Amino acid sequence: MALEVVAATTVKLTARKIGDEGVQADECFREELMTVDVNHLLKYGLPSIGFRSFTVFLYFSNMQIELRQVVPVPLKDKFMQRQSDVWNRNLVFAQGEWAKIKAPSGTGKTTLVHILYKLRHDYEGLVLWQNKDLRTIDESALAQMRQQQVSIIFQDLRLFPSLTARENIELKRVLQKPLYETEVIDAMAEQLGVGHVLNQRAGLCSYGEQQRIAIIRSLVQPFSWLIMDEPFSHLDQVNMRKAADLIAAECKKREAGFILTDLDEDDHFEYARVLNL
Repeated sequence: MALEVVAATTVKLTARKIGDEGVQADECFREELMTVDVNHLLKYGLPSIGFRSFTVFLYFSNMQIELRQVVPVPLKDKFMQRQSDVWNRNLVFAQGEWAKIKAPSGTGKTTLVHILYKLRHDYEGLVLWQNKDLRTIDESALAQMRQQQVSIIFQDLRLFPSLTARENIELKRVLQKPLYETEVIDAMAEQLGVGHVLNQRAGLCSYGEQQRIAIIRSLVQPFSWLIMDEPFSHLDQVNMRKAADLIAAECKKREAGFILTDLDEDDHFEYARVLNL
C-alpha cells in the first residue's frame, strides 16, 4: 500500500469489519484499532488486524486550526471599530471541534473562509494549520493537504456547469486514493434527494440541487476539517435536515471538525461553540 502523509506525526486506524459473507451497511461496525506513528506506517505498511476485508480511515492527530490576530487588510478600519469573536482575536479550533461562526451579510464570512482555505492572502496576523503558518505552505503541500485533510463547501458552490453532477463529484473523489467506492455517491445522492440528477449537467440543475451536489462532493474525499460557507442557503427545512444529518454522520465517522458560517441561529448540529463574526 502506498501512502503519503503531509504534516502529521501519528494517525489513528479504524476499520469497518465485514463478515465472510458480507453484511449490510447498518450491520457493520467501526472498531478503533491503534494509534500508529506515521513513519512506521510508511515504512512497514498497515499492521495485520485479522479482518478478511476492511475499510481504513486515517485520522490525523492534532490537526488544529489557529488564528492569531487575523484581520483582512481591505476591511481593517471597518472591523477594528466593532466587536468580534474572531477578527483580531487569538482562537484555536481543536481537532474534532464543531464550530459555528454567525454574522450578518457584509461582515466577512466568505472572506474568512477564503483566508482559512488559502485563497486570500491580504490579511494581517497568522493562520496556522497544525502549527504551521499557512503562508509558508508551498503549493504542492497545500494541494495534498486540501486532498487529505481539509474539505470545503463554497458559498458559490464552484461546480463545473458543463459536467454532469456525478462527474463533478467524481473529480473530487479520485484526486487521491479514493476514500469511498463510487457506489457511495449514489447512496448519498439518494439520501439527499438528488439521485435523479446525477447524470444531468450541473448547470441545468436547480440551485438547491447544485448545493446538495456540492455537499456530496465535499464528503467523498478524506478530511480532518470541513469548512462550510452557508451550506444550506437554498434548501428547505426537510432537505436541510437531511443534509445536516449526512454531514454530521461523516464528520463523526472520521472524528473530523468543521467550521460553518451562516447568517442566523440554528439547531442543525451540536456545536461546541458559536462565535459572532
